[in-house]
Amino acid sequence: MNREHTEAEAIIAQLTFILGGARSGKSRFALRLAATSKRSVAFIATATASDQEMVERIRRHRAERPGDWYTFEEPLRLGWAIQQAASVADVLLLDCLTLWLSNLLLSQGRAESEIAPVSPELEAHVLGEVERLLQAARALRLDQQLIVVSNEVGLGIVPFSPLGRGYRDLLGLVNQRLARAAARAYFLIAGLPLDLKRWQAEGLEARLDDDL
Repeated sequence: MNREHTEAEAIIAQLTFILGGARSGKSRFALRLAATSKRSVAFIATATASDQEMVERIRRHRAERPGDWYTFEEPLRLGWAIQQAASVADVLLLDCLTLWLSNLLLSQGRAESEIAPVSPELEAHVLGEVERLLQAARALRLDQQLIVVSNEVGLGIVPFSPLGRGYRDLLGLVNQRLARAAARAYFLIAGLPLDLKRWQAEGLEARLDDDL
């Protein structure tokens, strides 16, 4: 294994990944993690006010955040946003990758037929953007923290449209990469967090014990 590949797969101590379905409590859990740190916080928002529903959703989320938090609204350039936020805060909260991926696909002007099935070129482009995010996370000071929120969209029914299936597949790949790189990863179910890294470690220990 070459050095470049090893570095790309290395665990990022500053990164916490939070995953969950709609209304699972993932964003509230992320807010609580950031607030209880008692440190300066910067919120990186990827949502855009594309319609009245999103305008109201953004307003509601803003109201839930403490007034002394910094806010950076950036729908696409996550690596750049992390760098900017890191210059003013110790804890960075990015919410969420789900909307960011949608923004990224729309910005490319890709036809539905180009998204599903996922082409190797599109997959490489999306994962390349994810690596830029991870590079920015690695560049943080060791006493800084990046909390990233995303949706799990692969546990329900299979999407009806090719576009929906392509988006689901791409987001699944993005979530896998973030979970693999994060030092801490949580899955929210009905408001309750499951510690995925602890499960992973305990499962590995159990298998090793069985082999002895």
